[in-house]
Amino acid sequence: MRVFIYAALAALPVLVPAVLEAQQKIQTPFRPPVSFTDELPAPTIPADVTDDRRVVRNYPEQPPVIPHNVRDYQINLNTNRCLTCHSRQYTEAVQAPMISITHYLDREGQTLGAVSPRRYFCMQCHVPQTVAQPIVPNTFQTIDSMISRPSDGGEHK
Repeated sequence: MRVFIYAALAALPVLVPAVLEAQQKIQTPFRPPVSFTDELPAPTIPADVTDDRRVVRNYPEQPPVIPHNVRDYQINLNTNRCLTCHSRQYTEAVQAPMISITHYLDREGQTLGAVSPRRYFCMQCHVPQTVAQPIVPNTFQTIDSMISRPSDGGEHK
């Protein structure tokens, strides 16, 4: 075992420069090559879409995105700003869509009089809609586009 450790330690002066050189050649689209002491500016945060228009969901049971600004919304154990418009008692007055009935179910499927504690923190599932471009290429297709695609006439194998 000692011989192996000594051999590995002896090889370090050769291996470390080779590894560093290989790391410098690798370039990713996410971050340009920099040294440990360089400080890059943070990327700009994309603007939220605030047109209040609902967007089509990509798959069944997808949580809808939030089509308005929620930057200063307070959501904690005592307060949930989302519920001032989206709970059953306020939706008619403000013309906001009511939260799904599934938000009123407990773990056993029993209907509750108020929002279930496990569904209380809205932004666990719902995110603000934004104009950000994907970081990596995406070829996702909705199920509707897959179904409506013309068939090639062949048999499925």
